[in-house]
Amino acid sequence: MTPDHGADRIPGGFSDVLRRCRLAAGLTQAELAERAAVGIRTVRDLERGRASRPQRTTVELLAAALGLAGRDRADFVALARGQGAPGVELGAVPVPPGPHLPRRGFGLPEPGELIGRDREVADLAAMLTEHPRMARGVVSLVGLAGVGKTGLALKVAREVAGAYPGGTSGIVMIDGSTEADVLSVVATVFGVGRASELAERFSDTPSLLLVDAVERAPGAAAEALNRLAEIAPMLQVLTTGRHPVGLPGEQVRPVTPLEVPPADAPADLALVADYPAVALLLARLRQIGREPPQPDEVGALVELVRRLGGLPLAIELAAAHGRVLNLNEMLDRYGNRLLDLGIPPVGRAAVATLRDAVAASYRLLEADERAALRRLSVLRNRWSVELAEAMLVPDPALTGDPVRLLDRLLEHGLIGARGTGPLRFRVLDVVRDFAAERAAAHGELAAIRRRHASVFARLAARVAPDLAGARIVEAVGRLDEVAGDIWTALAYAANDDPHTALWLAGNLARWWRYRGRDVAGRQWLRRLLDDPRTGDADPAVRAWAQVGVAQLAQEHGAGPQELPAAEAAVSTFQRLSDASGELAARNVICGIWTALGGHDEARRHGEAALELATRTGRVRDMAVAQNNLTWHEIRVGDLGAARRRLAAVDRLAGECGEERLRVLARANLAEVARLEGRYADAVRQGRRVMVALADLGDPGHRRRVLGTVGLALAQEGRIDEATAVLAELRSGKAGDDVGGAELESGRARPDEFAVRDDGMCALIEATLAMQRGDREWAAEWYAAAVQACAGSRDLRDVAEALVGLVASTDEPAHRAAALKRLDQVCREGAIVLLPQERALLGSV
Repeated sequence: MTPDHGADRIPGGFSDVLRRCRLAAGLTQAELAERAAVGIRTVRDLERGRASRPQRTTVELLAAALGLAGRDRADFVALARGQGAPGVELGAVPVPPGPHLPRRGFGLPEPGELIGRDREVADLAAMLTEHPRMARGVVSLVGLAGVGKTGLALKVAREVAGAYPGGTSGIVMIDGSTEADVLSVVATVFGVGRASELAERFSDTPSLLLVDAVERAPGAAAEALNRLAEIAPMLQVLTTGRHPVGLPGEQVRPVTPLEVPPADAPADLALVADYPAVALLLARLRQIGREPPQPDEVGALVELVRRLGGLPLAIELAAAHGRVLNLNEMLDRYGNRLLDLGIPPVGRAAVATLRDAVAASYRLLEADERAALRRLSVLRNRWSVELAEAMLVPDPALTGDPVRLLDRLLEHGLIGARGTGPLRFRVLDVVRDFAAERAAAHGELAAIRRRHASVFARLAARVAPDLAGARIVEAVGRLDEVAGDIWTALAYAANDDPHTALWLAGNLARWWRYRGRDVAGRQWLRRLLDDPRTGDADPAVRAWAQVGVAQLAQEHGAGPQELPAAEAAVSTFQRLSDASGELAARNVICGIWTALGGHDEARRHGEAALELATRTGRVRDMAVAQNNLTWHEIRVGDLGAARRRLAAVDRLAGECGEERLRVLARANLAEVARLEGRYADAVRQGRRVMVALADLGDPGHRRRVLGTVGLALAQEGRIDEATAVLAELRSGKAGDDVGGAELESGRARPDEFAVRDDGMCALIEATLAMQRGDREWAAEWYAAAVQACAGSRDLRDVAEALVGLVASTDEPAHRAAALKRLDQVCREGAIVLLPQERALLGSV
């Protein structure tokens, strides 16, 4: 629009304005109707003046189809609703101002409803008012097209207008503008005749100038604003653009997308409606007359705004389809092709798809910045500077410091950062999809994916040692945070780079085990080990994968099937003199042989592990080996040896800072004290351990120790205390059909709980019954304990229950059956009965 006030006044009412806008956009009536998703008859009647007060929804759709924004859109809507008058100024109406002039000032119109920007508005307003010296000069709002820069700038400018008595106004840059053009229009909007008078106009009164879309003529904007800084020190400039202006002292404020719900957000509208991205989509759906989402649409609503990345333009374009599609249909149709969202370009009209919006920012990048974005496009979720550097270096196509490249991508709004933790960066889904398209077009995508798989294989290899030690929780958390990238890398590499896939998967076994993914993890490792292409992989890599597949198989009772793999790993590690690998393999083999009943073999491997750990000075592995061998001492009834081993575990774990292992050793000492008949010591030690286990967050082991305490109390005859422990044990078991009160009263039958109750509770019940002299009731509970413990790996509990059953049963046939079963269990588990157990059997 030219500085001549009269040249851009458009005669006539809304019908004339609509026609002129359509013609300037190069559209026929039919094309405009198609873009706006309205009937052609509607457009025809509006232009002929037959419809004097069109519906607001229709007007909004027409404004969007014509590309109107800001004050232009507001004036267009106001005129259509009878709130304007003939001759209204429409800065966005292409009744051209001249081919290379910025449009004249738009008088800072209302930006419309601004959702989710309250904090940014407040921060910027404070900067421009409370701390004007800090802000004096140029403050630039930068970001991706459609992120909401202009609306935010307009809101802020209106908020602070009172602090600038010299006036506030704005201009919109257009392609081809020169420095002189910009200065001339600035002079016009601030009411002076010539640019040469600007120095006097801004000499002593603070004023605010808003410059929108500086990227359209960056050179002219930079030159003009630099000149204004020289002649008008009281002038504050607020700019918007897809990149900074590039002036000394410029304060750059990236405008980020709206906050979206987290991935685990519940599908509950009341809980997610306050997230700004959700609120914007709901508001836009209301504008086109859509009812609130139905309950079965809420999940799609959350996933859709997450996929859209909270980008306001993307949300607006998605909402425009709400007239035809419900949210489930919208997600199904566009969820995996977000770049296609929008209205295809018609004639010479401006394009309006997300692909066009991202492409506009992409074109502003230098060649190495584009290459960096393409390489980062494979990263999922959030990532760190370290991971970005690993993806970018070394690469001959990239020059300079990777941090500089990240800074430039942040300036352009093509990557975002949230929070202060290492994993604070991410690429919006729409940007990632576009960059991946460009990588494919350049023939780079396969190489980038191989690089991605290698980067995460190295990360897993660095984290893997901490998955067995004091830092296990931290290590699991590190892998959890990049789980999306891990699964993506594994899926790609399994097909196209199996050596890297095997390396990656071999370092994930303990993570999978900790997270309960033992079946899926074992399937991945078995697939990769059986792949002929990994036959010549690094022997150490294959051996670690063999250890991993055996570890995971053991978790779901399939350890014996993978015993050959674990034994092969031992041989490989011995040949490579890899003590860490051999120790890990022997520990797995110990567990497998124990499950098979090969107790001598299990002990042999345990002792070999202890000897190797001692010889190589591996303190933690010495502690683990001693702890594993403790069970064998208990199995053969050598409780003194068990105590000595556990004391060694306590000492060694303390030396290497393994607090959890130290606490578990003390828990086992409490059990040994109980088996020795030192019940008071067992209770005292067990109660101390329970406090420590609660602090460590280990409910499973805490429950086991609580059972030890309860059984020791019952065996010592402290009936009331034992009953209280029994109630506490049962209060934590969900889903019982009979409440704890019934159990405590003795009205529940033992057979009702033979499956639901664990063996420890049944043993306590049986011992309490014996203390009360009720042998029949004790026999029923001992039988229940035998049944409950039958699936346990530790047959020592079964043997203890059978000894009690024999001692409490008066029926000779039942006693004989129990004795036969006890003999079988002792042979299978290589269990030697304790002296007090043999004495109890001898007294029967």
